[in-house]
This record gives sequence, C-alpha cells and structure tokens, in this order.
Amino acid sequence: MSKTALITGITGQDGAYLSRFLLSKGYEVYGLLARRSTPTTWRLQHLGVLDKVHLIDGDLTDIASIVRALLACKPDEVYNLGAQSFVATSWAQPILTANATGLGALNILEAIRQVRPEAKFYQASTSEMFGKIQEPVQSERTPFYPRSPYGVAKLFAHWSTINYRESFGLFGCSGILFNHESPLRGIEFVTRKVTDAVARIKLGAPSRDGDGVQKDLHLGNIDAKRDWGFAGDYVEAMWAMLQQPEPDTYVVATGRTTTVRDMCRIAFEHVGLDYEKYVVVDPKFYRPAEVDILLGNPAKAKEKLGWEAKTTLEQLITMMVDADLERVKREIA
Repeated sequence: MSKTALITGITGQDGAYLSRFLLSKGYEVYGLLARRSTPTTWRLQHLGVLDKVHLIDGDLTDIASIVRALLACKPDEVYNLGAQSFVATSWAQPILTANATGLGALNILEAIRQVRPEAKFYQASTSEMFGKIQEPVQSERTPFYPRSPYGVAKLFAHWSTINYRESFGLFGCSGILFNHESPLRGIEFVTRKVTDAVARIKLGAPSRDGDGVQKDLHLGNIDAKRDWGFAGDYVEAMWAMLQQPEPDTYVVATGRTTTVRDMCRIAFEHVGLDYEKYVVVDPKFYRPAEVDILLGNPAKAKEKLGWEAKTTLEQLITMMVDADLERVKREIA
C-alpha cells in the first residue's frame, strides 16, 4: 500500500521539492495551506505537481486546523517545513516568528500525540541554531548558540521534537539542514537576491524596486561564510530519516563553506561579468548579530542514511542564474 504524507509549508521551496520527490515514490501527498491574499502555489505549479497534491486549509498557529488535517488525511508521515523562515525578518517580527516557527512545531507535535501518535514526524531544524559557532565544524553534538529570533524559535522546535520523542515515544526526527537553495528560493534570500540581480544587470532590465535599470547589487557582510547546497538534494535526506528503524537527529550539509563574496564571483562570472564592478557593501543590510561562518559535518547522514550532496555550489549557482535569466527575459519581453 502507498503511504500518505502531510507537509506543512508545502508551497515553499522545500515543500515543493519534497512533494515532487514523495510523489515519485508513490505517496499520496497532502499539504497544509495557509490562505493568503496573493497566490502562493507557483512553486508547486512550476514543478508540475500542483494538480497531484491535496491542499488542506490550515495554519501552524491554529492547532484545531492541524488536528482537522490529521483526521482528514491520516498521514503515515508528517513533515514540518512551515515557518517564518527569513532570518532578517525575525528581528522585525520576533513574536510572529516565535509563534509560527517555534510554537507551530509544538502545535503539530501535540496534535500528533493526541490524534495520530503512529505518524512519523520530521522537524526542519536549521544551522542557524549553531549561530555563534562553538566548534569550527558543526555536527549533531555541537552546542547551540543562536544569534537571531529565528534561530531561537527553531531551537525551541528542535528541542520540542526531542522532548516528545523521549517523553511520549513519538517517532520524531530533526534534520539540522545547512543553507539549501534553488531556483525556487524566495527573492529575499541572499542567493536569489544575487542571481536575480546578475540576470537584471546582464540583460539591462529594471530593478525590482522600480528605480530604473539595475546597475549594482547592495549586500551586507559579504565575507560571511555559509555551507550551501541544493534543496532538491536535501529533501531526499528528510525522507530517508523517516525510513530508519529509530528516530534521530542528523546534520545535512555539503561539508564545504564559501563566502558570500565568492558566491557573487561565481554568479557574475557565469555571465561574463566582474562582480567587483557591481557589488556594493551597504551597512543597511548588516544584521544586529551576525553569524560569521557555518560549516556542517554530514558524516552521520552519509553513514546512517546513505545520503550525500550531489550538486556542487558552482552547479547550484549557475542553475539559479540561468533560471533567473529566463524569468527576466520573459518579464521584459
């Protein structure tokens, strides 16, 4: 018999890629859809799976809607990918972030405990929980030191998952995913901000803010280092965690760290441009508390799950630039 999965955050980058992956495995896929005044399903449509998934109205901050969703689809697996996930916004809206990202996970765990305790649960944790790093390479045993309201909220969700696993015997896994990107990434994230700007500058297109033709790219700390991978690879690790005999916590990363500066260089070089002529360091984009470097150790995921990243940073960035070139061409045609 095929399995049934419920995904929160199904309209996001990871939700769309995970939907496609689970459908390829023969799953029946349901998604919790928080209604907004503007359409949010474009990623599912882009991947050709919108008409293949079932959407259920609900919200992470409304436990009653989560209970109804669980009763409606009776999932074998629940993937919590929903959150207020933009780090910069978490300083401006810390309470919203805490409610959606932190308490939202607790709402799902409690709903599962009450009405679907046999379901396996995946919590999307994040490398932002390491924050001010306590070890040069971060593993499942590295102490946490979050540096943003987002990281703090994710840490609450992470420990709640472990607590429900140990207190109530729920099959709860936590994937500590390092930065993972794709052509479906939101424009507010630095990788898409860069690749979109590269496309606009190359094509002589208008900037997104409507302030004439885009001529440069304003960024904050371009010497910050991140461990970047491809979201399409990373969702496979989420699924693999829930296929193990026992629930556990796993770091999912490439094991390579790169500066924002070098990521810009790769993106601009792909279209024959010199990034130094276009990138402007703007203090406006500095964070109140910076995370200077993140570098994950994915050894446990490789050993236990048989998972490792397939896509290099160069392949990822060129894929994203090419996708944005096509988008911008259509926009200005």
